[in-house]
Amino acid sequence: MSKDRIYGLLMFVGSLIGVVVYGWLMFMTGYGILVLQISVFLVVAVVLGIVAWIGYTLASTPPPKPIEEIEKEFKKTECQTG
Repeated sequence: MSKDRIYGLLMFVGSLIGVVVYGWLMFMTGYGILVLQISVFLVVAVVLGIVAWIGYTLASTPPPKPIEEIEKEFKKTECQTG
């Protein structure tokens, strides 16, 4: 069996175990509200983290050159080679 199939099988089995454990924690113990609060917090934190990463990338990336400059450079190199 290839490594990809083994990793896929481990991910599949791990996910099923995670669903069972999550369901057990939610409905069979007294920690349902706490588990729900932690779950929602993690989802919101991940989404806001992705938004922050996108914002940082937009803020720290230099703006592209205007199209006129690119056209001038293209014409300049075209005249030198042509």
